[in-house]
Amino acid sequence: MRKATLILFSLTFIFSISAQTKKEWFPGGLNIQPFAANFLEPRAGFNYLLAERNIRLDIGTSSDIYKVEDGNKTFSLGADLFTYTRLRSERSFKFPVEAIDYLFGINSGYRITGENNEYGFRFRFAHISAHLVDGSYDRSANAWRNGRNPFVYSREFLELFPFYRINELRFYLGVTYLFHVIPSEIGKGIYQVGFDNYFVNFPLKAFTPFVGYDFKIQKIGAFAGSNIITAGIKFGRWNEKGFSISLSYFAGKSIHGEFYDLTENYASLGFNVEL
Repeated sequence: MRKATLILFSLTFIFSISAQTKKEWFPGGLNIQPFAANFLEPRAGFNYLLAERNIRLDIGTSSDIYKVEDGNKTFSLGADLFTYTRLRSERSFKFPVEAIDYLFGINSGYRITGENNEYGFRFRFAHISAHLVDGSYDRSANAWRNGRNPFVYSREFLELFPFYRINELRFYLGVTYLFHVIPSEIGKGIYQVGFDNYFVNFPLKAFTPFVGYDFKIQKIGAFAGSNIITAGIKFGRWNEKGFSISLSYFAGKSIHGEFYDLTENYASLGFNVEL
């Protein structure tokens, strides 16, 4: 934690000593636009898992707290607060909560903008914990559903996402180091690659179509890969806050910590507000 904090404040100091810089506390928008297909991004909305009986409810936000601009270079410090919840759909409009995951952390972003391109990175230091909730408990059987009892799931990690964008097409890599993780069979490294693209020249100007893909590999006992493919439309400026509707396909290990060892495959319909 000390090393991560030292890196963030060192970068802040380097930018602040320039007389040409513009400094701002609590700026509007984000320096680094969320990656469309990456799971750990700020979302406020829900995903209905098609052909399943589950819904994922996301309530989360990222905010830049301090931003420094120096010509075409922008540096930011911010915070992340996410929850993502698994609910089961039942009759009479009931949605028992089965599991919930919490993430909180700090981030920094560095971006260099050219005429038709930009590149940079996002760095994050965060904690995730996961919990089974009463919707996973079968009171009639006096037991947890599917024989899955609650256990401690926790991870603290450092994450680095370098990216390069040309026009509206952006490619990125992701490297995550889990310096503390429970259960211990989960590997320390996560490696990602992906892209997203917003079609700003679409004839209808009321919204902007977009696509994204993310591939992630991690050791959970053995190495396992996860894929997320997403496509949708966004209302509002394509690179700022707005509202989106998307269809996504997920294949890989569950995104919920209490189900980390389960392999899942599903399509989902999502609605997301970028706060």
